[in-house]
Amino acid sequence: MTPKNHLYSFLIFVLYLCNVSVLSAQQQDKILFNEDWQFQLVDTNWEGVQSIENGWRQLDLPHDWSIEGPFSSEWASGTGFLPAGIAWYKKDFSIDNFDKEKVYSIYFDGVYKNSEVWINGQYLGKRPFGFIPFQYDLTSFLKEGNNTIYVKVDHKNFADARYYTGSGIYRNVYMITSNQIHFSQWGVFFHTPEVNASSAKAVIEIEIDQNERPTAELQIKAIIKDKKGKKVGERKQDFVARKGKSNPEKLELTISNPQLWSPDYPYLYDLEVELWDGKEKVDSWKEKVGVRAFEFDANKGFFLNGESMLLKGVCIHHDAGGFGAAVPEEVWRKRLETLKELGSNAIRMSHYPHQDYIYELCDEMGFLVQDEAFDEWEIGKNKWIEGWNAGTPGNDRHHDAFEEWAERDVEDMVRRNRNRPSIIMWSIGNEIDYPNDPYSHPVLDEGRNPQIYGKGYQPDNPDASNLGRISEKLAKAVKKWDTSRPVTAALAGVAMSNHTDYPSNLDIVGYNYQEYRYEEDHKQYPERVIYGSENGDALEAWLAVSENDYISSQFLWTAFDFIGEARPWPSRSSGAGIIDLAGNPKPDFYFRQSLWSDKPMVYLGVTDSERQVLRRAGISNTWNGKTGESRWVTVYSNADEVELFLNDRSLGKKKVEYSLEEMIGWEVPFEQGKLNAIAYNNGKQVANYVLNSPGSLSSIAGELSKSTFSKKGEIIELNLILTDDKGNLIQDDDLELTVEIDGSAEVMVMESGDLSSHEPYHSSTRKTYQGRLKAYIRTLEDKGDLKFVVKSSSLPEKSFTVKSK
Repeated sequence: MTPKNHLYSFLIFVLYLCNVSVLSAQQQDKILFNEDWQFQLVDTNWEGVQSIENGWRQLDLPHDWSIEGPFSSEWASGTGFLPAGIAWYKKDFSIDNFDKEKVYSIYFDGVYKNSEVWINGQYLGKRPFGFIPFQYDLTSFLKEGNNTIYVKVDHKNFADARYYTGSGIYRNVYMITSNQIHFSQWGVFFHTPEVNASSAKAVIEIEIDQNERPTAELQIKAIIKDKKGKKVGERKQDFVARKGKSNPEKLELTISNPQLWSPDYPYLYDLEVELWDGKEKVDSWKEKVGVRAFEFDANKGFFLNGESMLLKGVCIHHDAGGFGAAVPEEVWRKRLETLKELGSNAIRMSHYPHQDYIYELCDEMGFLVQDEAFDEWEIGKNKWIEGWNAGTPGNDRHHDAFEEWAERDVEDMVRRNRNRPSIIMWSIGNEIDYPNDPYSHPVLDEGRNPQIYGKGYQPDNPDASNLGRISEKLAKAVKKWDTSRPVTAALAGVAMSNHTDYPSNLDIVGYNYQEYRYEEDHKQYPERVIYGSENGDALEAWLAVSENDYISSQFLWTAFDFIGEARPWPSRSSGAGIIDLAGNPKPDFYFRQSLWSDKPMVYLGVTDSERQVLRRAGISNTWNGKTGESRWVTVYSNADEVELFLNDRSLGKKKVEYSLEEMIGWEVPFEQGKLNAIAYNNGKQVANYVLNSPGSLSSIAGELSKSTFSKKGEIIELNLILTDDKGNLIQDDDLELTVEIDGSAEVMVMESGDLSSHEPYHSSTRKTYQGRLKAYIRTLEDKGDLKFVVKSSSLPEKSFTVKSK
């Protein structure tokens, strides 16, 4: 099968790691290594840090020091007007039952950026790219008793990205203990060359590190179990491993009547792979596995398990409001649950590899994933300092080590995640071909180029032909480790790239904001698989997918508001999301839900004019105004028709039909009271949505994400709103609220969703925004009831209780 083959079929058996991390199931003895680190923001070298005794701050990882602020206009809008710099982390530790015959390794899921690591004074190495996991062997440098590890993080080039990166050891760290004979890092790969309704033929490829003797006669045992614990596949195989690394081997087994993984039915089996040396089990690998088959067709789109499917995708960044880049897993789980409510079935990991657990959640919850490597290649893009597309861009960059490290970074991205049922494509880059940023071509003097920096062809810029040379190299790096998924990239300047080898080096080609090219390029390149890799929220952009069989997807920019890519100060975050920084859906969330979700729904919004109804602009979920004043009411629904009521008087029914010329709307003279939209299918009510005119601010209301807890480190979300005496949301009278805790817990972050707030995130006091505020609270012990008391300067306090199990 060639990249140009219009039918690109993939039959994949992949595995999923449950509960902890990509590494947690890999080794027999592995622990999180996050607790009791010390941190200091200081610009010094290795010799200098040895003399620093005071000023170290005790903390647990993950940790992002940039999000601690303060916000300041002296920094860059691209990264959220937050500080960076150079910092050091250190940790003193001893190893229980230290055994010189064991192999000890430390695994970092991500350090931003230019990390360097020392153990007991010995230099281990450097990893420039801040979004990729890496691992070091500590064995020969450890000792019984106290050991000390240092990590330097160099983010002094603070304006080095077009989005918020964070700074520090902002992802999990693990200590791994292995025998001298053990699975290599990411050393098990599952895939299936054959899948049908009656069976799935699975191939297990393994790599072994064997450091004990010249040769070792070993045995591999593989077992697959269903959710009830019943064996559905088993295989044993003997082999000989020579001393050293790799020692590739593979074995095959068959699963009868496989349950196929899909977004609606993310079925996961249990896989156990054991490594035996005689009668001794020396290592084991346990994961969740999913079986599914998919294909991209240049004429018919995307198919999963033989069924046509539209990819209803969203793009995400790795930050989550006040957490910055160091986001707890529970917070992302809640965010993904919101995407499920939206009706989304696909996620693009823009524009870099993300936290390990996000992929686990996608496997478990059922999301199809595009994993992405880079936002720039050999030459840096423009980085905005004063504001997005404002002023003079900066020259800081994070691509400096590209030539040396790019292929390894891509290979590690693939090896780390190649066993996940959720991932269906590997992207080697985002908008690398953005016209004149940096590459250029004479075609920019002609034709349609909606995304372009500068005017026309820039002959002094790098030649666009380089795109072909580099993409070929990166595509080979992907296929070195996985040929079961297509290689792709998100193209911003297709008109330019079409004059290079770039698109032909890809198996499928993503188009960013270039729906207008779909038809003509489909005709000109009939074997090219074209899909929407990044798209705006306009109805027209969705119709380009739903009305063209050969276009399989839309990846909406973006799911969530994110820090960075900000307009000029005082704005410091992007409002591009359909969900705000606190995880609250915006009105456009419900428009998208009406297009994507199968569950009956209706949403009611208010704006100022018929034009704003059509543009979906200025939509409010408050029914307020002056008596007799003309207001426009719009609804979003996936039902057949909607009837609007004002104070129980019908204002008529309207069919649910969207078009480029008209959206659903009523012009309504304002009167105090209740608006009610009722949705019908076949004349039967299936959903309704009510707005009541709010009164005066009188109280604080709230909702907890959970009523009980059972362990240390659990995250409890406390959603607060300002209301009138009837519980209606008050959006125009914001107050500063303080959360006090009685019990063993702490406020981690307070998030309002305000894109321009410069209040410190790590505080128990914050002002509401449009009547809302969210507190993220972490338990510090595994027992003892918790009481949260919310106070303001003018309203009665409100208390909430969470019980200990």
